[in-house]
Order: sequence, then C-alpha cells, then structure tokens
Amino acid sequence: MAWNEPGGGNQHDPWSSGGRRGNNGGDRGDRGGSNGGGDNGGNNQGPPDLDEALKKFQDKLNGMLGGGGKKRNGGNGSGKNGGGKPRNSLALPGLLVVVALAIWAASGFYLVDQSERGVVLRFGEYQGIVDPGLQWNPPLIDDVRMVNVTRVRSVSQTQSMLTRDENIVEVEISAQYQVANPRDFVLNVRDPALSIENALDSALRHVVGGTDMIDILTSGREILGSSVASRLQSYLDAYGAGIRLQTINIESTSAPAPVIDAFDDVIRAREDRQRTINEGMAYANAIIPAAQGQAQRVVEQGQGYRESVVAEAQGQANRFNALLTEYRNAPDIMRERMYLDAIEDVFGNTPKVLLDVSENAPLMYLPLDQMRGGSAAGSNASSSNSGDGSSESIDPRVLDSLRGSQSSSSSSSSSNPIRREGR
Repeated sequence: MAWNEPGGGNQHDPWSSGGRRGNNGGDRGDRGGSNGGGDNGGNNQGPPDLDEALKKFQDKLNGMLGGGGKKRNGGNGSGKNGGGKPRNSLALPGLLVVVALAIWAASGFYLVDQSERGVVLRFGEYQGIVDPGLQWNPPLIDDVRMVNVTRVRSVSQTQSMLTRDENIVEVEISAQYQVANPRDFVLNVRDPALSIENALDSALRHVVGGTDMIDILTSGREILGSSVASRLQSYLDAYGAGIRLQTINIESTSAPAPVIDAFDDVIRAREDRQRTINEGMAYANAIIPAAQGQAQRVVEQGQGYRESVVAEAQGQANRFNALLTEYRNAPDIMRERMYLDAIEDVFGNTPKVLLDVSENAPLMYLPLDQMRGGSAAGSNASSSNSGDGSSESIDPRVLDSLRGSQSSSSSSSSSNPIRREGR
C-alpha cells in the first residue's frame, strides 16, 4: 500500500524521522499529530536525517567545550535551568588555533636531496645553507630554494664574428659548468643561465677578434679554447655568479658557406707549401751535416800538413844552425863531410855508372851497388827490367871494357902489389 493511500492506518512520510526520534518525547509533543509511537518509527529504514546528525555533532562538541545542551522536554533552556555546564566562548577559537598551528608546523618539514643544497631566505634575507637530509623551517616565514650542486650544466653557441685580419669565421662552442657557491648562484645573479651565455659570447668575440683566421681554423683551436675559458671564468668571478667552469669545447670552426670552397683550396695550397718546405728541410738536414764533415776533414788535413811542413822547416833550420856552428869550428872537415854527403845522395839515387877508361888510370866505378846490379842485369840481358824501372841494363860494350880493365889491373897488381890510388 502506498504511504499516502487514503484509509491507511499509519499514513506518514517514509522519509520522516519520527521513528528514529522515538525516544525524544518532547520533540514529538512539539510537532503533535498522529505519527505517533516511537516503536513503529524505530523500524523505519529510510535515509538518515542530516539535521539530526549535525545536531548530535554540535551537542558533542558543546559538551567537549563545556557548554550546555538544549532541553529535551519542551523548548530550549539555558545552561543554568537545564543543569548543563557553563559554556566557554573562547574554547572553539582556541581549538581552531591549535589545529592551525599543528598544520602549519607539519608543513615546515622538507627533505634535501644528497645532490642539492638549500638556500634559506627569511623574509628575503639570507640566513644560511642547509645540508642534505630532513630539515624544518617555519613556513610562510622562511623561503628555501634548492640548488643542485653536482649536476653539470651546459651552454652552447654558434656565432659569426670578425677576426683580426678582417675575415669572417663561424665558431661553434660549448661550455660545461657547475654551481660552486649556492648563495652567490641564487642571490647575486638574477638569471645565471642568461648571464653565462652573454659572458661566453663576450669572451669568444674578444679572443677571436685578436686572432688571425688561419690560426682559428687550423692549429690555433686549442689556444682559442684555453683563452676563452680563462677569460670567461674571470667574467663569472667578477659577476659573483658562484659558477665554476669545467670544460670549454670548440666544436667547429669554419669559413662562411659562400666562400668555403675557395677557402678549402687555400688550405690545401698552404698544406702543399708546408709539405714542400718540410721536404726541403729534410734534404738540407741530410746534406749539410755531410758537407760540414767533409769541410772539417779538409780543414784538419790542412792543419796537419801545415804543422808537418812547419816542423820540417824548423828541423832543417835547426840542423843548418848546428852545421853552421860546427863549420865555424872546423871548416875543412865540415866541407869534406858535406861534400861526401852530397855525393852520396846524388849517386845513391842515380842508375848511371861512371867509369874512367883511360889506360893508366886506376879502375874506378861508382856506385858499387849499381855495378853489382848492372852485372846481374848484363848476365840476364834477355830478361825484363825490374818492376819499378829504377835500374837500367848496362851496355855490353861497357861490360867488355870493364872486363879488360879488370884483367889489366889484376896483372899489374900481381907485378906491383903496391898501387897508388888517387881521386
């Protein structure tokens, strides 16, 4: 049967809370009517009454705060008349303050990672740096800014700039850096990334503007990188940015695209020129030491010859002085000796034989050693001369004359054993 069907014995709204409030007789009396008994209403399984639930919660809260509840029988009563405790008007705001303080204190805890450092600002003023771990700072009072001090940051640029010899060159450069001082990194520079880009551009243009194009494109790239690194670090130190450079890499250097082919030809020509110079230097290094050695040998030979000639001349001069001294002491003896020495030298080197073929003259032939050699050569007339050609064969007529002279001399010596020899 429907709840509002006519003739029903217990017609009332099923969503009413009459049955749930069966124990509250005063409330039922105020409402009046015929939806009567608490026992019948207790069996109602409808949705809960939100007003009733809110009222119960308020009653409990008032009890906790010391306030009196409403009278259950007929109307609202004061705390004194109803027998409740006197109500404290400051209890609820105090509780709310305590809860708010608890939430505020709990929100002040935070965790600092191992690779980070926290810069603490209290109302914008620097207070200190917090280390890794669980930290607490009063929220809404302190501002903690986290800075990663281990991550390597990078910035790169590609710029076209003018060199010292008024040529245009394109340079691609990259820089790696780390945060060295979190306080300076946060407070001294508003935008550290933009600041290091501008400083890198300034340092690169300053160094390239003082270098020739050929040096930038060939062997001067390493010097270019080191110069840019030192200048950039000095700029960052002057800014107080708290940044430490790690490396500066010159990625590429090239001429502008419209002239790159012609510039490559120039580079190849320079390389060919340098290769030719190196080959010439290698040849010179091989020839010059040999020529220097030969020149030194000739010089040393000349010095040896000079010393030998000088020594020989000095020896002859000393010998002449010694002979002069002896000649002054005994002129005749020294004259005879010098004559004999000269004859010995003359006849000792000549292959000729001198003979006195007169009939009455004694036999006399010089030199004797050549005579002996000549006799041997005469007996072997058919044989060849000596290998060096210094001795000559004697004419057979001379040998016959010698034999006749020897025979006559032997006969005369036998008749007259004493024979006078003269010069």
